[in-house]
Amino acid sequence: MPMRWQEGAEKIAGLVRSHDGPLTRELVRKPGRFGLGQVPARLAPDAVARTICGFCSTGCGLKVHLRDGEACNVSPDPEYPVNRGAACPKGWESLAPLAAEDRATHPLVRGDDVALRETSWDAAMDRFVAGVRDVQSAHGAEAFAFLGTGQMPTEELMFLGSLAKFGLGMVHGDGNTRQCMATAVQAYKESFGFDAPPYSYRDFEESDVIVLVGANPCIAHPILWERVCRNPHAPEIIVIDPRRTETGEAATQHVALRPKSDLTLFYGVARALIERGAVDAEFVESHTRDYEAFERFVEDFDVDRVLEATGIDRAAFERLVDVIARGERVSFWWTMGVNQSHEGVRVAQSLIDLALLTGNIGRPGTGANSITGQCNAMGSRLFSNTTSLLGGRDFENADDRAEVASMLGLPVERIPDQRSLAYDEILEGVREGRIKGLWIVATNTAHSWIDQNDFHALREQLDFLVVQDMYPTTETARLADLFLPAAGWGEKDGTFINSERRIGRIRKLQRAPGEALADFQIFRLIAHAWGCTHLFEQWKTPEDVFDLMRRLSEGRPCDISGIEGYRMLEAAGGMQWPVRREATRDGALPDTDRRLFADGRFFHPDGRARFVFEAPRPVEEPTSDAYPFVLLTGRGSSAQWHTGTRTDKSATLRKLAPSETRLEIHPADAARLRVVAGDFVEIASRRDAMRVRVTVTAIVPEGSVFLPMHDARTNRLTFASFDPYSHQPSYKHAAVRVVRAADADGGSTD
Repeated sequence: MPMRWQEGAEKIAGLVRSHDGPLTRELVRKPGRFGLGQVPARLAPDAVARTICGFCSTGCGLKVHLRDGEACNVSPDPEYPVNRGAACPKGWESLAPLAAEDRATHPLVRGDDVALRETSWDAAMDRFVAGVRDVQSAHGAEAFAFLGTGQMPTEELMFLGSLAKFGLGMVHGDGNTRQCMATAVQAYKESFGFDAPPYSYRDFEESDVIVLVGANPCIAHPILWERVCRNPHAPEIIVIDPRRTETGEAATQHVALRPKSDLTLFYGVARALIERGAVDAEFVESHTRDYEAFERFVEDFDVDRVLEATGIDRAAFERLVDVIARGERVSFWWTMGVNQSHEGVRVAQSLIDLALLTGNIGRPGTGANSITGQCNAMGSRLFSNTTSLLGGRDFENADDRAEVASMLGLPVERIPDQRSLAYDEILEGVREGRIKGLWIVATNTAHSWIDQNDFHALREQLDFLVVQDMYPTTETARLADLFLPAAGWGEKDGTFINSERRIGRIRKLQRAPGEALADFQIFRLIAHAWGCTHLFEQWKTPEDVFDLMRRLSEGRPCDISGIEGYRMLEAAGGMQWPVRREATRDGALPDTDRRLFADGRFFHPDGRARFVFEAPRPVEEPTSDAYPFVLLTGRGSSAQWHTGTRTDKSATLRKLAPSETRLEIHPADAARLRVVAGDFVEIASRRDAMRVRVTVTAIVPEGSVFLPMHDARTNRLTFASFDPYSHQPSYKHAAVRVVRAADADGGSTD
C-alpha cells in the first residue's frame, strides 16, 4: 500500500524544499507586497530577466524588470527575433494577473454544507487520492479523465499527461488545444505525415501575396500583423472572411464570402488555377501524390457553382485567382475561422492543396501556414501525452510504446494501448455514465466549452471534480469538489513552443502567493501521495523533463536533441525545431528563422505530400424562418484573452477593451428589426438567450450577427457540432434569432 499522506508529510516537505533555485521553499515563504513573496535568490535584486509572454502563440520575448527583488515592470525585448521590441497590450500587462486580489492561496475542499473551504495540502492530497480511487474502483480506470491546456509550460504538460496515464492509470485525457488547433494538427498529419507548421515568421515579410483565411491578426496576433507591415515587397494582402474585420479593412482585397462556404471557394480556385496553367507541374510530379484524383475532383467546382455558394461576385473571384496565379511567393495563412468549423480539416487541406498545386511551399515567403492560438498549444500537441503518445507517437503502436517505456525507464504495461477519447468524447462519456470523474487543469471549461449549459448539466453526473488553477473564482473552479491552487506565468520555469515551432524559455520571477504551487510541484506531490514516485525519479525539475523531451524527440520530425539545455535556448533567442544533435555539435547555433520542406521531402514514408479532399457538407444547424441569422463569434479586442480569467485582472486592459458586450448587426437587418445603435435586443438560439445592446455596422454581412467570445453568455448560444476528423467544435456557426428587447416573447423554438 502507498504511504498515507499524513505519514509522509515530512518527506513531501523535503521534496518541495529540495530543489535549489526558483522552486526552493515553495511552502515556506514570507509574503511580500501583493502577497507575491520574494524573488528567488539566483536573480539579483535589481536585475532584468528575459522570458516569453504567456498569452498567445506569437511567443514574444519580454524583459521583466526587478526592483528590490520584486518584478515591477515589463517591456518587450528588442533582441528577441519574434517581436523585435514590440508587444501587444496583453504582453505589457502580463504582471497584473499575478497580483489579482482573487488569487488562490490555499487548497479548497467542498464540505458537507456545499461550500468550498480552505484546507491543508495534506488533506487536499488525501482527498485527491481517495476521490480518484473511489471512482476507479467503482467504475474502472477509464472512468476518470483529465483535461489540460495550451497555457502551461511543455514540461508541466508532459508531467501531467505522464502522471495521469503512467502513474494514476487514467486512459483518457485531452486539452483545450482541441478547441483551437486540433483541425490544423489533423490536416498536417494527413497531408504532410506529421503535425508540422512549415513556416517562419520571416515569411510574412518575404511574400508577395499573403492570403489570410478566417484570421484577423490585427486583433488576434498584432505582432504578426506588424511583421506583415514590414514587408518591403508591397504585397497583395487578401483577407477571406465573412466579416470585414480590421485586417480586412487594411487588405488590398477582402473576399466577403457566406459563412462556411470556404471549402467550395477553394476547390473552385484550384480548378481555375489548373485551367490557367498555374500548376507547378515539376513540384507536383516530384513531391506529391494523388494530384490526378484531385484534378478530376475539382472539375465539378465551376465558377457558377462557386459564386452561388459563396455569394461573392465574379470580378472578386477572378481577381482572387489572378493574384494567386501571378504570385511568385504566395503564403496561405489560417486560424480559428478555419479550424473552428464542422469541416475545418478539409478546409485547411484545401489551402494546403493550393500551396502544393502552385509549388508555394518550402521557399521563402510561401507555405500553408496555420497560426496557432495559445502560447503553448504546440507544446501541448507534441508532448502533453493526451491523444498522441509523447513526441507525436501512437498509443496503439507497440513499437512506439516500447520505445517510450525504454526511454523513461517504465514498465511498458504502464502505457495505455489505446488512444484517448477527445475532449468532446470525454464529455459525451460523462453524459453516458462512462466518465465519472474529471481533473481539469488550467482551463475554464464551464465558460469556454461550446453549448455551455450542456457542460453545467453534465457536471451533475460527475462523482468527483478536481480543478487546478490560479483563481478559485473561475466558472469551472466554482463547480469543483476539490480545488488545487496553482502558480501562474512568471512563477514557474519551463518552455513554450510558438506558432513557428520556436522553443522559448520562460522563467520563474517570483513565488506564487500563500501556499499556491507550480503545477510541476503539485504533480510531484500527487505522485508521492499516490505512491508512484518511483516512476518519476528522473522528473525532479522542469529542466530534467526538458532533457527527457530531447531524448524522446531524437530522430523524429520534432527533433530537439541538439538543444543542450535552457542556457542554449536563452543564448540563441529561442530555437525552432528541428534542432538535431549534429546541428549544434560544433557549438554553432542554427539559423533563428527556418522553414520546413526546403528539400521537397515531407514526413510520409515515401517523402511525398498528399492532396486530400472531400465534398463539402452542409452545416448541421442551418438557419430557418424561426432562427434566420447566422451567429459568428470571435475575439473582441487585442486587450482580451479567451474567457478573461487573466486579462480581466488588469485595469488597463479592461479600459482598452469594450466596456460592454455588443452584438454587431448589419444596417439592413437592423432596419428590418426596427433597432438603432445602442438599443437592447434579445438574441436567442435553440439553447438559450441573452439581452445585449447592438452596434449597427456593415462590418458584419447581412444575415449574420457577431458576438465576442469573451462574454460567458456567448457560449450558451453556440451549437455543438464538431469536425469528424479533428473533433474540434464549430464555434463559428449557429442559427439564432434577434428581436427588439421590448418584443421578446421568452424564446420559443421551431
